[in-house]
Amino acid sequence: MDKSLVTDSPSDALSESLDGGFLGDKSGDPNGQLFCGDIDMRIARDGTWYYHGSPIERRQLVKLFGSILKRDDQGDFWLETPVEKCRIQVEDAPFQAVEMTVEGEEQNQRLTFRTNVDDIVIAGLENQLRVVIDPVTGEPSPYLQVRDGIDAMITRAVFYDLVALAVEKQDEGRMVLGVWSNGVCFTLGQAD
Repeated sequence: MDKSLVTDSPSDALSESLDGGFLGDKSGDPNGQLFCGDIDMRIARDGTWYYHGSPIERRQLVKLFGSILKRDDQGDFWLETPVEKCRIQVEDAPFQAVEMTVEGEEQNQRLTFRTNVDDIVIAGLENQLRVVIDPVTGEPSPYLQVRDGIDAMITRAVFYDLVALAVEKQDEGRMVLGVWSNGVCFTLGQAD
């Protein structure tokens, strides 16, 4: 990995990651941020962050980049500091929900998730759970909204724990499995 990414400041990390020399453009940016363009950083479907094709091994660095990750209205992902922003590629969801704790039962249940970058998120009205079913394979892909249009994919082990908490309920004339958290019942899929 490029040693230029070993830094304590998100702004320094972004500046250093540009391989020097790119001046960017502040014109047209309402926040006055320097637009650094696309950088060779990618988040794989399994949550691994890559820079120039190599995995970023330092967990603290991934957490730092995760803390400045934003998503725009077009669905693009950006690393943003108060002074600059760079677009990166994300294969699916940028984070993974790797742990779940349960408090209470049924309608009084509260599900708290920890992501791979140690964000703590309580599923509820503001942080929705959703399951996307692949139309070809029928395989579910579960997600948790972490913040502002940014999701965490729920890992398979955590999803199994989630399904174990599910209750059957009627939804538009069909039986589905749902799970309660913070007063909201989220549909996980059809009961059959």
